[in-house]
Amino acid sequence: MKAVQWIRSLIFVGQMYLAMAVLAVFFTPWMLVDRRGAFAGVHTYCRWVRWSARWMVGLRSEVRGEVPSGEVLVASKHQSFLDIIILVSVLPRPKFIMKRELMFAPILGQYALRIGCVPVNRGKRAQAIQKMVADVASGAQRPGQLIIYPQGTRVAPGADMPYKVGSAVLYRELGQTCVPAATNVGVFWPRKGIYRKPGLAVIEFLPPIPPGLEPQAFMARLKTEVETASDALMLEAGFDAPAARAGRKG
Repeated sequence: MKAVQWIRSLIFVGQMYLAMAVLAVFFTPWMLVDRRGAFAGVHTYCRWVRWSARWMVGLRSEVRGEVPSGEVLVASKHQSFLDIIILVSVLPRPKFIMKRELMFAPILGQYALRIGCVPVNRGKRAQAIQKMVADVASGAQRPGQLIIYPQGTRVAPGADMPYKVGSAVLYRELGQTCVPAATNVGVFWPRKGIYRKPGLAVIEFLPPIPPGLEPQAFMARLKTEVETASDALMLEAGFDAPAARAGRKG
């Protein structure tokens, strides 16, 4: 049975990237003349992936909590490509801080810039943070939801990674409300590999954190809320994250 699921996963992944290419080309003329075309393209693609995952590999997806629609930071747990897909599928004006190299990717880089993504050089940490703040602040005339990953990378279920200071710097300098987001997607869709497990992948938007907290208090609250909610979602999916972390330490 696992072999059949692996084959279904392989077909799903193949069509997912084919759909990315087809839809990117289809929406490009609209995207080049109007930013609404870029958002239409990325929303259509992400909703297609969620829909096709449901019937091709039995992986359903669900969004819980109130979806933010204003000018906010969305600080999300990041476990795999699927949490990006789900977030972008429901946020009206999603944008990211991205590696500068992606600017030069054919078509993809143009879409990223058109929806308001902020390119930074991640090679120099302090300069990267300063540039994040300057670029995001200068783009304030383009309202949207800036998605940030406080741990800076994809983190496998049960792994323990620190929360980086860049999130607190953006929160303080931009003076925006932060909406934490928890997830369990890594239980079904790993960071690497083809195999996709059937089940229910969830993104949960948590109660907003208002602006004005001191960085240390903000980071402590953000980590506690995101990790606690993510652990609960993973346990719901049959994965005991605290036990897995204890096993790694042991």
